[in-house]
Amino acid sequence: MTAPHRACQRGPGSLPRRRALTRAAPTLDNFQIVLNIPTAAASVALLREAATAERAGARAADRIAEVHALLGDDLALVDRELTRMTREGASPGTDSATHLLEAGGKRVRPLTVLLSAACFGTVSPVARDVAVAAELVHLATLLHDDVVDDGQERRGKPTPRRIWGNAVSVLAGDLLLTHALERTAAAAPGAVLSDLFATLRRLVDGEIVQLRGRTRLDPREDVYFRIVHDKTASLFAWAARAGAATAGAPPEAVTALGEFGTRVGVAFQLVDDVLDYDGDPRATGKAVLGDLLEGKLTLPLIRAMAARPALADDVDAVRAGDERAAGRVAEAVRASGVCEGVRAQAREETARAQRALDVVPACTARDLLSSIAAELASRAA
Repeated sequence: MTAPHRACQRGPGSLPRRRALTRAAPTLDNFQIVLNIPTAAASVALLREAATAERAGARAADRIAEVHALLGDDLALVDRELTRMTREGASPGTDSATHLLEAGGKRVRPLTVLLSAACFGTVSPVARDVAVAAELVHLATLLHDDVVDDGQERRGKPTPRRIWGNAVSVLAGDLLLTHALERTAAAAPGAVLSDLFATLRRLVDGEIVQLRGRTRLDPREDVYFRIVHDKTASLFAWAARAGAATAGAPPEAVTALGEFGTRVGVAFQLVDDVLDYDGDPRATGKAVLGDLLEGKLTLPLIRAMAARPALADDVDAVRAGDERAAGRVAEAVRASGVCEGVRAQAREETARAQRALDVVPACTARDLLSSIAAELASRAA
């Protein structure tokens, strides 16, 4: 049985609750506006520009207002610190890191840290430091992934490796990891730091298992889900657990938020996999079929291959660099109908994530975590 609904506590200087925002849909683009604009006035102006008749809704406006009222100062501080940290170090490593940061992003991981902390009271300076660390780790993994995957474009811009080279991109990722570890060690040197080390190990393990698939086709779903849990879900889970831990949450709540983060991470990746086949590159910021051309076996492809084993020949051709074969594979995946099944699975993972929040005290922050989980599962970008 959950605690009665209550308003989450806010620290000194937090913004008062605002209900008079313009109507706009509860998309992650709007949450990103809140993250990157330091003043309420600028947020409102951009929300007005973004709103359309199809996307209008009073509930959405309330949600955006709640995020800003609850975390406006905290989010602005996190964004300022990310800007500062990507510039701290030797050039061109800092140039590479800054280029990636300025390309944009949803900043879901630091938001998860802050909301998880806010479920249990005032967001502390420790929680803000951990939120910064969560995004630094994420950015570092992107810099490394683009080298491993020969990535050409991210968020609609050339990847840093294309501008400064692979070596600089790897070192820029290393630089951000050192910043993340130093910041976590200073702010939360106990269980949160130990948990981060374990998470980093899982991130590496997941990348290695995925890399093995470059030389040997392995279309097993259990291998796919191991990669997803290690490469994507583990950092979401750490962000949620760490946020709760910084606020002194009881162990069962920390565990529950870790489960929430894991489920959200899996759902996020499932939708990302679908968007590789039916996403709009102008919205997603990456080329359609990018994962396929990099030789990655995502769940839609795995299930299409299970339904049509002969597709494996074309998949082998794609992995050998045949772009015409990629077109045939993409058409087969779309025609198979598996993408909707994968989206349905993402929705189920989201529902499980939301149920995991049942042990968390009812409050605005918990509601926002649930809303963001739903947005990640239904996004088109």
